[in-house]
Amino acid sequence: MTKQAVGPRTGSDGVPDQRHARAFYNRQRSAYPYWLYLPAAVVYLVIFLVPTVMAFYFALTRWTLFDSTFVGLQNFRDFFAEQNLRIGFANTVIYAVLTSGLKVVLGLLLGVLLTSRLRMRGFMRSVVFFPVLVSTVAVGITFSVLLKPDTGLVNRTLALIGVEGPDWLGDANTALLSVALVDVWKGVGLATVIYIAGILSIPRDYYQAVAVDGGGAWHRFRHVTLPLSRPATFSVIILSFIGGLRSFDLIWTMTRGGPGFTSDTVASIIYKQYQAGFFGLSTAGNVILFVLVTALVLPLNHFLGRRQVAL
Repeated sequence: MTKQAVGPRTGSDGVPDQRHARAFYNRQRSAYPYWLYLPAAVVYLVIFLVPTVMAFYFALTRWTLFDSTFVGLQNFRDFFAEQNLRIGFANTVIYAVLTSGLKVVLGLLLGVLLTSRLRMRGFMRSVVFFPVLVSTVAVGITFSVLLKPDTGLVNRTLALIGVEGPDWLGDANTALLSVALVDVWKGVGLATVIYIAGILSIPRDYYQAVAVDGGGAWHRFRHVTLPLSRPATFSVIILSFIGGLRSFDLIWTMTRGGPGFTSDTVASIIYKQYQAGFFGLSTAGNVILFVLVTALVLPLNHFLGRRQVAL
């Protein structure tokens, strides 16, 4: 005896009830039963939602490991009164814009190169992606040694061609830029992989049409690869920009916010408050950083999403 499919409930006149029909078709569209989402929902609740709510509460208190005292908005007022906060905000935005922009440009160029008919293409893809796998702290320590003004390999190499290299991490004019370039070196591999996936998903028919019309490599890039890689560009911009706004470990490993406060970001200022034992103040800083990231990323996400739909 075969089991018949159960359809939406019908009324007395044989017409399906709209509410039950809508629920039925929604269930039909769901790929999995709802209970399969429960483990992920529990993890999301425990790992993200609960700590977020607790952070918003503890930002309003002066707390230690054993007790807390409610102080209202005083922590936020104290945090905004920080002497170097304006520099930290400016550095955070500059760092995020610079690193995300360079990752988009270099990732796209490397993606085009590594999807071409290139010998040892697989090996070169591995080389480009390798820095992504290395610990950020290890990268920071390594480049701190390489960029030393007197004994570092970079300045010694420049000296061979008659160029006197600066104190990359000790000069206020080059410290933040140096860390940003190291960040790009480490992260461009992920951007390249995203672009490779995006370029390989473009149908070959478009390239053949350009060839039929007599177009060369530039025309293929300008009229096919560049516009049809917008979803990949969207992903790289969002991921890189969020990572740049939240960046801490590389900056702290290489400069500790110095010299002075010239390479401080919001994240490094927050960590310095933790070190000083001002836990409520630093928690308020984390809340402010969360709001900053949200305020900058949501409009950017909306704008890029509209451009992608328009395409």
